[in-house]
Amino acid sequence: MKLFAIYGNPIKHSHSPLMHNNMYKKLGIKSCYTRILLEDGSKLKENFFTLCLSGANVTVPHKEEAFRQCDEVRGIAKKIGAVNTLINEKGRMIGYNTDAEGFLRALKRLGEPKSVLILGAGGTARALALIFTQQGYKTTIINRSSKRLEGFSKMDVKKYTFDDFKAKTYDLVVNTTSAGLNDSNLPAPKTLLNNILENAKYAADVIYGKKTAFLQLADKHELPTLSGEEMLLQQGVLASLYFHKNKIDAKLVETLFRESFKL
Repeated sequence: MKLFAIYGNPIKHSHSPLMHNNMYKKLGIKSCYTRILLEDGSKLKENFFTLCLSGANVTVPHKEEAFRQCDEVRGIAKKIGAVNTLINEKGRMIGYNTDAEGFLRALKRLGEPKSVLILGAGGTARALALIFTQQGYKTTIINRSSKRLEGFSKMDVKKYTFDDFKAKTYDLVVNTTSAGLNDSNLPAPKTLLNNILENAKYAADVIYGKKTAFLQLADKHELPTLSGEEMLLQQGVLASLYFHKNKIDAKLVETLFRESFKL
């Protein structure tokens, strides 16, 4: 029996165990997936090996800490500086990032943006900024403070704080902050968001399981929206392939993961 988990704080809202365990049950795979509330991110690696995990996912606020603790980081995660998928490879903790490609797959439901505004400057924001710029999208980042914007200095993006930002026209506006996860807070001042959304084509939020205040505001502007469910599903499919060394069919995994949202 292999054990997998997702680390985060908060974590009780996570749908990942239901997705993975539904797949294990339907495919007869001897594995189990659980949630782990981790308050101190510095203990992640220690906990990972103490529990003898075969693999894990990492969500807010530990993605950057996971990156720092890995014995090796592979793929796009090396450029992002954040890890959301961990593999136990012969006693070494190997890190990957499936957020970027997962969101890109999810975005197909809305369309093909040419310009993107990202709210927030954490690990998810960096993942999306990197994949967006690689796709040739004009990308802008805004954050409450300037310190975290330093993490985008090597990317071809425009960076602003709330105080020096002036709203322009953007195809896609995406919230990558935790605002709205356990409350009704907005990721930026309401006046600023209204100015942004009235000139946008569509809006997305990485939070899932609820209609966030940000997406409710986007609804008032009559914008097509995308919640975090699709991103969760798509990045989870990619993570599952890492967990099981590509020995399961991606299309089948997606079908079974999608089924779990109806349970």
